[in-house]
Amino acid sequence: MSAAFGKKLERIETPIPGLVVFELPVHGDSRGWFKENWQREKMVALGLEDFGPVQNNISFNDAVGTTRGIHAEPWDKWVSVATGRIFGAWVDLREGPTFGAVYTTELDPSRAIFVPRGVGNSYQTLETDTAYTYLVNDHWSPDASYSFLNLADETAAIAWPIPLSEVEISEKDKAHPRLADVTPIPPRKVLVLGASGQLGRALRARLGDAAHIEYATRADIDVSATDLASARRWRDYGLIVNAAAYTAVDQAETADGREQAWAANASAVAALARIADDHGITFVHVSSDYVFDGTHDGAYPEDAPLRPLGVYGQTKAAGDLAASTAERHYIVRTSWVIGEGGNFVRTMQSLAERGIDPRVVGDQIGRLTFTSDIAAAIAHLVETRAPYGVYNVTGSGDPRSWADIAREVFRLSGHDADRVTAVSTDEYFASATGPVAPRPRNSVLDLAKITATGFVPADADESLAAYLAVEEEIR
Repeated sequence: MSAAFGKKLERIETPIPGLVVFELPVHGDSRGWFKENWQREKMVALGLEDFGPVQNNISFNDAVGTTRGIHAEPWDKWVSVATGRIFGAWVDLREGPTFGAVYTTELDPSRAIFVPRGVGNSYQTLETDTAYTYLVNDHWSPDASYSFLNLADETAAIAWPIPLSEVEISEKDKAHPRLADVTPIPPRKVLVLGASGQLGRALRARLGDAAHIEYATRADIDVSATDLASARRWRDYGLIVNAAAYTAVDQAETADGREQAWAANASAVAALARIADDHGITFVHVSSDYVFDGTHDGAYPEDAPLRPLGVYGQTKAAGDLAASTAERHYIVRTSWVIGEGGNFVRTMQSLAERGIDPRVVGDQIGRLTFTSDIAAAIAHLVETRAPYGVYNVTGSGDPRSWADIAREVFRLSGHDADRVTAVSTDEYFASATGPVAPRPRNSVLDLAKITATGFVPADADESLAAYLAVEEEIR
């Protein structure tokens, strides 16, 4: 064996993002050797995300100089050598600024490499009877998208130890295109559900309309369908953002509303979480302050016990539990959402302009959260690869009551704030003729955790002023 015994497990970065070499400890004596070829716990501890391998392949080559590649597949690979030694060359064939970047090194039983989706890989054997193994996290499919690069590409200029003119190469590999003609591998797809809602529109504004981003309404994909697991080639997706929900809080207290709320807010989330877990997809789910009963003294931390009061809150709490079963999950818990379309702020502004003096609830306390800020927080968590889990995301600043906010809307709109009368929740709903859901009195969420990731929540008062200024310009 050509590899040295006794190496320390070590991670080595390369110039290609995500392409990582690992030195592997190999233990042996005159009888032979042993190594842990893939050890999930140790690899993850060194920063390699558990990529969920589903297949183990072995390639045996009996002659020196056997050369294969350059192939870029739509899955991740863990490549290591069982016997012998190889020269490996990797070329980034993914869309982006590192397209065409090259890295080369030798692998023997004491070295392995993680090859991310879209990075082209090729190997040349340097010893007889060489066998290398690779774990992959998807099954081969004729429908998958592949890219290839010619082994002799002048731009990549790979310094093969044995000249290509002296080795046997398949006719198929010889026919691969030069770099200028390569079709780059696009990023894994992003699916945004609830695209027609307030948050869905804000996510489109934040994420853009790149070809790999899909915005879907219920008409586009029915998450309650029994064939959801086969509705897409899910392995092509890297992110699902669930901005869809049943939000008719009072209507949820009726028989039909209860059924619809449970289907959209709990059952659908469970189905999406299963798909995300099965295919290594990051799952973002948007939650609500209604999972709490509002009796907590102070701001609610993310790990506060769930105590929903009404059906809507119960279904959202169930959805949180379902979403948390996905290994790669972000649960974004928010409150008092304001975005494009009908909302509390626009209603108060309209009442002010029409000369109507409203009675507004004064014993519910929280902070406004604008959909643009939620979308920015979601993008931040995903892009920075923040630790998975639950994050509170609301506007920052001093908590207000709904009546306080109404008065501020009146003031900023040039009207007398004293026209707003604060009443209790019980007084406000005393004359209601339909179902009324219980509301949490305290909806203030603690923002320390999201702030610790480097995201700075916008001040709710400043966001309100900016929102109304934009509204005024539109008018």
